[in-house]
Amino acid sequence: MSTQTPARTPGSPRPGAGGAQPGPASARAIAWDRRRRSLARIWHEFASDRLALGALVILGLVVLAAILAPVIAPARMLDVTQLLDQPRFAPPSLAHPLGTDDQGRELWVRMIWGSRVSLTVGVAATLMSMVIGTLVGMAAGHFTGWVAAVIMRVIDFFLVLPSLILAIVLSSVLERGVLTIVIALGVTSWAGTARVVRSQTLSADSRLYIERARVLGAGHWHIIGKHLFPAVLPLVLANTTLTVGGAIIAESTLSFLGLGDPTKQSWGTILKNAMDSSAATSGYWWYILTPGIAILIVVLAFTLVGRAFETIANPTLRSR
Repeated sequence: MSTQTPARTPGSPRPGAGGAQPGPASARAIAWDRRRRSLARIWHEFASDRLALGALVILGLVVLAAILAPVIAPARMLDVTQLLDQPRFAPPSLAHPLGTDDQGRELWVRMIWGSRVSLTVGVAATLMSMVIGTLVGMAAGHFTGWVAAVIMRVIDFFLVLPSLILAIVLSSVLERGVLTIVIALGVTSWAGTARVVRSQTLSADSRLYIERARVLGAGHWHIIGKHLFPAVLPLVLANTTLTVGGAIIAESTLSFLGLGDPTKQSWGTILKNAMDSSAATSGYWWYILTPGIAILIVVLAFTLVGRAFETIANPTLRSR
């Protein structure tokens, strides 16, 4: 006696197919699970570096102090009209943990408020530099012919120009302020990132899956957005943390030269006030060492964190 196989209705799983095919929701869940596992792996590798983990803790404390500055040190503590009884140039003691400045203001209060400007300028200028450098670098590595030649000449032009001198010129021409320093540093420091991104783009652009996408009719923007940008993103993120330290030093330099906002507190402004009051020759060592050591610690912390992420993004560096 013969048996008839029932007809398969549309949408039902095929016999022997192992169940229903994953739908869009399950595919999205699988993608998120892969991302979570990838982030967990990155954090495990980062946490294995004790120096980088300690540097991250220090940066977290500095950022937390900057955010809570109005709570930890109210703005009235910077008002010189309310500090008439405060001693000037008082050395560090229990009453004055980091000493006072030439106007009787507590240095620890100025340092907390100065961290807001220094970190803001450093991070904002670095983000602007990374965005410009990433876009220009991917364009220089992906396109060919006269387009790539023109982009490379622009990159070379900004590479040979001293970025700090160009930032000083822009800060002198534009109106003084935090936004001016951010623009000056962001516009003048992207060329190095563009060269690094270009080399990574050239390596990724020669891979077979991009050739297959190009043969299947993918356009330039599809290849750049879907394939090249994810390939260079880990390197860009690692380079970002390394560049923040340099941006903080550049902001301190511009403020030290008097090109910052005189109404805002920053670590460079504190150094400039120390120089104007002859703190170095008068023996007021705490006035100079406090902002200098703060800049050193924060820049070193960003460098250690950036090196750790660079090692994760480029495994060939682990053996060095």
